[in-house]
Amino acid sequence: MLATSTQILTSNPEELTAENVTAAAEIANTLLLSANATENVRVAAVATVSQLLNATVPDDTKAKNASLGLTVTLDQLSVNLSLNLNASQSQIVQPNLVVQSAQISAAGTQGVQFISLKGEGVRGHQTDSNLSLGFVLYQNDRFFRSKLYMRRQATIRVLSASVRGQEPNMVPQHVEMLFRPIDINGTSLYDFSCVFWNYIQKDWSTSGCSKGNTSDGLMRCFCNHTTNFAALWSYRENYEYAKAVDVISIVGLSLSILGLVVTIIYHIKEKFFRNTHGQQSNLNSKLALLCIYLSLLAFIITFLSGVQNSSRQNDTKVQGDDLTNDLLNSDEHIEPDRGSCTAVAALLHFLLMATFMLNSVYSTQLVLLVRSMRRSLPTHWTPLSVTLGWGVPACFMVITLAVSYRVDNPLGYRQEEFCWLAALDKKQQFNFGKPMFWAFLLPIGLILIYNIVLLVLTSMATCKVDTRLTSSYKKSSLRNRFLISLSLAVLLGLSWTLGYLTLLNSGKAYQFFSILFCICTTTQGLQIFILFTARKRAFRATISRSMQYISSVNIPLNSRQYNLQRKWKNCNMNQSKTYKDLSDIEVTTSKTL
Repeated sequence: MLATSTQILTSNPEELTAENVTAAAEIANTLLLSANATENVRVAAVATVSQLLNATVPDDTKAKNASLGLTVTLDQLSVNLSLNLNASQSQIVQPNLVVQSAQISAAGTQGVQFISLKGEGVRGHQTDSNLSLGFVLYQNDRFFRSKLYMRRQATIRVLSASVRGQEPNMVPQHVEMLFRPIDINGTSLYDFSCVFWNYIQKDWSTSGCSKGNTSDGLMRCFCNHTTNFAALWSYRENYEYAKAVDVISIVGLSLSILGLVVTIIYHIKEKFFRNTHGQQSNLNSKLALLCIYLSLLAFIITFLSGVQNSSRQNDTKVQGDDLTNDLLNSDEHIEPDRGSCTAVAALLHFLLMATFMLNSVYSTQLVLLVRSMRRSLPTHWTPLSVTLGWGVPACFMVITLAVSYRVDNPLGYRQEEFCWLAALDKKQQFNFGKPMFWAFLLPIGLILIYNIVLLVLTSMATCKVDTRLTSSYKKSSLRNRFLISLSLAVLLGLSWTLGYLTLLNSGKAYQFFSILFCICTTTQGLQIFILFTARKRAFRATISRSMQYISSVNIPLNSRQYNLQRKWKNCNMNQSKTYKDLSDIEVTTSKTL
């Protein structure tokens, strides 16, 4: 009655608490150790243990000790079950637990194989024997909670083997086991360990066990003793290394590099090396513009040259064939960081944050200049602008690294497929706890909102038209001021708002915004060149002079110098000119009027 009641009470293992597990384990343990227990009682008790293997409870010392006590009792049951049932073989099969017992002659133990079968216990007539074999197969390792090995997704099956003979000190000298690892979608086996459960240490140990050569997908283990055996797995995720940069991006970014290089050279020449008073005023805004160009250029060059991960985990050698039997620490293998990809991700993070921060600094200066009608800001703005523009992104990058980066687990900070901030979880779903959200999307989104507000204020101040102007002048003035607002919008990187729209849409809308975002952001440097450099008359004049200089190439020819004397002769309507060379060479031309 007690066995049946306990089995019923544990039929919903997901609702059990640590106290329920402890009480049920103690009851099952008592029933299995009872010498007067019937077969039905033992079956009900084993069914209870099988259900407890599905219970998920937090770590509790009493529940853990009670569960480990059950494993010892099951070992004793496995060697005594056939004797109690007066059979040569017997087994009890439950969904999460199999107990098998056999009575054989010591001479026939050279090769013993245990096979898990579903169905009723197999019975036979007991024969004269002097050796008892017992096996217990656990479908998972809930009773063997390790502190050294962290299991996140792999299922570990535990096999217990016990031998009892007429001699109390009889111990097997050689135990060989074959394990087949469970396939986990999107992963491949990296390494495994042959271990047993050490009841003294209350954890897995490799002492006395070794690994053998693998074949046909089977892992071979050897041990010189019998106890609770297991093979601990280490899986490696199979990453799909798609191209981080497509053809459109490469073309757009290459044009941006060319445009930014020309813009930087022209900006330095015209804004810093001209000695006129008008050109030397407003140094703060000029320096902010130069910093924007430099940071954006550095970001594009770093992105093109380093965003593709050059040290891929899939390129590392699988350790499954290595016979060194070291205890694994996790079922997820993550290659230790080699540094290069993380450095690129951190540099990209810093440069892009710096570009947007410098945009905000420049737009703030512009609004102050427009509203105050000044030609320049106070001198203290220069160090303040540099500190905010470069210092704040640097601090942000360092804090992000300190919070989310670990050498043994770099994927908490960056992605494996390409060198950029981590964004997705194991199920390939966007994770708001990853650095991509709180270290990039959130601050960049706030900066973009701030820049949009400043753009509106600047446009309202600059786009006012004087009513005294004629209609043609009004059109020209509006066109110029519209170009000013457009140039400022491009410089402030407002095209990045399209990236947020891609996150909010799907289907054709997602594809449209993705293409538009790719084109606008990759050609930002080219747009800056067109709007801030190519439109200027001074730049066009410089290009024109350069083209004239290139086209006016002196071609050396054979020549001869003449010294001529001209004589005029008038004859009616005819005129003639006579040229006489000093060397007596005469050339005459005539013209009829």
